[in-house]
Amino acid sequence: MTKDTQFQWWIEQSNQPFSGWDFSYISGTGRMDSDCLDWSYSSMAIPLMQGAQSMLDMGTGGGELLSRLRPWPKSVCATEGYPPNLPVAKERLEPLGAAVLPVEDDEQLPFATGQFDLVLNKHESYSPREVRRVLADGGIFFTQQAGGSDCFEINERFGVPLIEEFAEWKLDIAVREVQEHRFKVVKQAEQFLSQRFYDVGALVYYLKAIPWQIPDFEAEKYREELYGIHQLIEQQGYFEVTQHRFYLLATALS
Repeated sequence: MTKDTQFQWWIEQSNQPFSGWDFSYISGTGRMDSDCLDWSYSSMAIPLMQGAQSMLDMGTGGGELLSRLRPWPKSVCATEGYPPNLPVAKERLEPLGAAVLPVEDDEQLPFATGQFDLVLNKHESYSPREVRRVLADGGIFFTQQAGGSDCFEINERFGVPLIEEFAEWKLDIAVREVQEHRFKVVKQAEQFLSQRFYDVGALVYYLKAIPWQIPDFEAEKYREELYGIHQLIEQQGYFEVTQHRFYLLATALS
């Protein structure tokens, strides 16, 4: 199989269905891989859940992670702002007893003031003011975020700038914002780590699943750039980018 034919095959086979935030099609087969974080979101979240009575999971995706973080508190709610994920999340989580609600505006969560004593958030946008409103005094907010420079090498390759409003998103800014809204930050960390794509089809699949990285992404539109990455992978075995991750754990002050 010639390289050009191989390239076309990778592009065509990337047209696989994607639901929730399940990347197992490429990560589970080793076609995309990342270095290990110095912390585990799940291992930190589970003990917090054990001490909670009422919790909210923001940006639950298709509910893949939340469904595995057991046992749950007595009352569990989840939100999702990406419409294609909603039916997936409802089908997975509602039979388990969670209420799943759509969210269109971070500044208007559909919950009562002080309704929760724990808010979890993995890679979802949020309003510190609104998170503080729905948390009871003494409640806990735990979030892991993708920083503004996440995978910037992809954007450089495609000649597409990072989204301006998120480009400077990093730990110190997130800490300052929550502190300004009656939170005390008790734990925090930030890390930059490598992520590798081992074939161009895995990259195409990834970019289709997260449309905010390259907002106008279509394989045909960026065929030349993709072919350049394909050639790089043929030469060195992978295309490497830099993940930007941070977390903060904060308590709501009275």
